[in-house]
Amino acid sequence: MTDSMKMILADDHPLFRQALTITLKANFANADIFEAQTIPELEQHLAHEQGADLLLLDLDIPGAQGFNSLISIRRSYPDLGVVIISGFEDKETIYKAMSHGAAGFIPKSTPVPEMLLAIKEVLNGKLWTPDGEYNVKEQHSNSADDKIASLTPKQHKILSMFAEGLLNKQIAYELGLSESTIKSHASTIFLKLGVRNRTQAVIVLNEMQLNQGSFGH
Repeated sequence: MTDSMKMILADDHPLFRQALTITLKANFANADIFEAQTIPELEQHLAHEQGADLLLLDLDIPGAQGFNSLISIRRSYPDLGVVIISGFEDKETIYKAMSHGAAGFIPKSTPVPEMLLAIKEVLNGKLWTPDGEYNVKEQHSNSADDKIASLTPKQHKILSMFAEGLLNKQIAYELGLSESTIKSHASTIFLKLGVRNRTQAVIVLNEMQLNQGSFGH
């Protein structure tokens, strides 16, 4: 195991890409940075750089088709943290990006120190958005119920099955889904709950049940 990191930066603005690459190299000495200007280039990097740690993705990159690329990348590479870097910073765009599985959202107007903080937070398994709407939930354990509430009924069912200790293949069989679909759902569940694995996800579920027992909204 090496402690070097792989980051992929997908953005079609050469100046922005160059500046951000220089900044990343200066602040993450152990990081290998790979650049892509288009979605096909990005897909090549993803295929070749197995186990990349972070993808910084501009939604406007040629070929991205809005959120379609984000959705398909999350599906194909569920362990990859995806941070959206965008010229847009309206709440609706941020909300959509996060609900489609992004781990962070950095507007291009963000000052560099804050950008670096955002990237570090995501690498540490947290979610980051400029208004803090998503990351506040990271800090308050009593908002476990908010996080659980953001799950779809199917995701909630899968989480409950995690709590019962069922394996992905057993869950797939029970729900009549493929194992890869369960893995994809699992990665979305982990992102929404701000956790890294099923053990932590079950802890959040248990926290919520404790909260409901003690506060009973």
